[in-house]
Amino acid sequence: MIDITENVRNVLLQSAKRQKIYIEGSFLKIIKADDDDPEFKKYLDICREKDNINRRKRLDVTKQVQEQNRKLTEANETNANLVLELQSTLEQVEKSKLEAEKLRDAAVEDLEVIQKRRQFELIGIIVKVALFVIVGVGLLTTVMYAIALMSGVDTQIIGSTWSNMFGILLTNAFSIVGTIMGVKYATDKSEK
Repeated sequence: MIDITENVRNVLLQSAKRQKIYIEGSFLKIIKADDDDPEFKKYLDICREKDNINRRKRLDVTKQVQEQNRKLTEANETNANLVLELQSTLEQVEKSKLEAEKLRDAAVEDLEVIQKRRQFELIGIIVKVALFVIVGVGLLTTVMYAIALMSGVDTQIIGSTWSNMFGILLTNAFSIVGTIMGVKYATDKSEK
């Protein structure tokens, strides 16, 4: 224990009265007041009481900080779990998106194949009809020309008409085939 001198005692008491400053902490445990000095004894009791109050306040603050830290740690763990779940969900969405794009591409490709098949079928029908018309007109004109030759009728006008008819039919046949080939070539180029 430490005995306090008269001068130090007076400074401590004046500091308490004027500025409300008191001794705190472990230092109070080693200060001893004389039994014949009730004023300093009362001062030390007040110091101990204030020290206990301040210790309780600090302890409460420490407990509050520890509780807040525990809550923050729990919230941080929850946030980390949510981030992991979000990343997993985003990966699943990305995979689903890729699968949907693959399915869409496959559907577009199937549609293009069906369209091309129908175009080729339509072109085939057009070519067949055009050839039947050309062959039919050619045969009909040839039969008429042959009948005119056998019947002894003047065939000069029919002969030139027959010749012109075959020229027109051949020109139209090549025109139809050329147009169909041009359309086919143009659609092949535009798709690429």
